[in-house]
Amino acid sequence: MQTDHRKPKQELTRAELEIMQILWKKGDAFVNEILEEMPDPKPAYNTVSTIVRILEKKGMVGHRAYGKSHRYHPLIGKEEYTQSFMRNVMHNFFDNSFSQLFSFFSARENLSVGELEEIGRMARRIIEQRKTE
Repeated sequence: MQTDHRKPKQELTRAELEIMQILWKKGDAFVNEILEEMPDPKPAYNTVSTIVRILEKKGMVGHRAYGKSHRYHPLIGKEEYTQSFMRNVMHNFFDNSFSQLFSFFSARENLSVGELEEIGRMARRIIEQRKTE
């Protein structure tokens, strides 16, 4: 299932994101198939159906009708949503500064020396790539 490359208009709630994670993984699904993938205690069928319809109104999900049933599929890819979400986080909390974001997480997440070294290696690779562009 191919996704459109639209930008999400708004952030998702936790329940909406949980359903989107399932749709991104499966590609498409009926409500009962989404429900099967959810952890216990599972919400009611009607709850999942309502959330899927909200996602559809938000432009995140589309459907194909099969009689009275609908098979839902994501209209926004996981990467597109993640990129938009992170841009909003950077803008709203870190003045569009990746270094402020990194400083915030490195101070609070107790990153290991190995993780910090890997981040350094990734940064050096990107620097070298950008120098040759």
